[in-house]
Amino acid sequence: MSALSDNLVTFAILAYLIAMIGHAVEYALGNARTRVATSAPVRELVGAGGGVVAEPPAPVPAPPVDRSARRARLAGLFGVGATAVAALLHLAALVTRGLAADRMPWGNMYEFVLTVTFIGVAAWLVVLWKRPSLRKLGLFLTLVMVLLVATAELVLYVPIVPLVPALNSYWFIIHVSTIVFASGIFLLGAVPAVGFLMRNGYEKGKRSFPYTLAKRLPGAAGLERLTFALHAFAFPIFTFAVIAGAIWAEAAWGRPWGWDPKETWAFISWVVYAGYLHARATPSVRRNVATWLAVLGFLTMLMNLFGVNIFFTGLHSYGGLD
Repeated sequence: MSALSDNLVTFAILAYLIAMIGHAVEYALGNARTRVATSAPVRELVGAGGGVVAEPPAPVPAPPVDRSARRARLAGLFGVGATAVAALLHLAALVTRGLAADRMPWGNMYEFVLTVTFIGVAAWLVVLWKRPSLRKLGLFLTLVMVLLVATAELVLYVPIVPLVPALNSYWFIIHVSTIVFASGIFLLGAVPAVGFLMRNGYEKGKRSFPYTLAKRLPGAAGLERLTFALHAFAFPIFTFAVIAGAIWAEAAWGRPWGWDPKETWAFISWVVYAGYLHARATPSVRRNVATWLAVLGFLTMLMNLFGVNIFFTGLHSYGGLD
């Protein structure tokens, strides 16, 4: 089962890469514009008696088929299909990893990253099912998936080992499941946040890189609303996860909070995300300023996920890295 899980992760990475290529082709063909034939002007003829006689307009040929636009759409739909296949492979890798370990697959940094990324892509497919017009965000989503899942497989991978004794508790499922779910939604929320900043800059007249990609993104207002909706949904879950962690720490270590590095960075992330939601609800704060806070919040989450496990030592050092 362990070897099968490893192979499934590799296939998932390849499928995400293929999906990313499909979306990139959609962007490359996105310059095509439908050519619409215009009616021939009506000409007026002067008759023998001085009257004006209108000549019937020449027949208008049917507008040519915009093959580039059709191919771009097919490439985008192919990218969505490949993303769905990658998500199924991703899920199968998690299930087989859990069966091989005889526990939930959240016991170390490698498994945590795999689970967070799966939650992010599963949530993306749900969003896309409800709002197909957001399909072009798939290029950025699949890029994130390729980078994070490949990093997990190539850098963070560890063989299956029993849980650390401190994790053998029902709080392992309660706390870690909620923190994983919230982190996956925050991961997805960072994609439209960056997309909004790019598109908003483009709509305000900025044409330099990376805004050359922004002209093919959905409208800035829709991206900003999606960013807020995802963060507003994830934040209460993240808050519950932090509280559950404090209760678990009281039961395991005799104190609810000790400013352990991971606890500290979880608190920093909570403050930044709370600041984003507060700024978003304040009319005097511009939407792009508030959205930068959402991006900053995601960077603090990455620091809590990677930096704390790699550079610090504490009671939460369960990354499995040497």
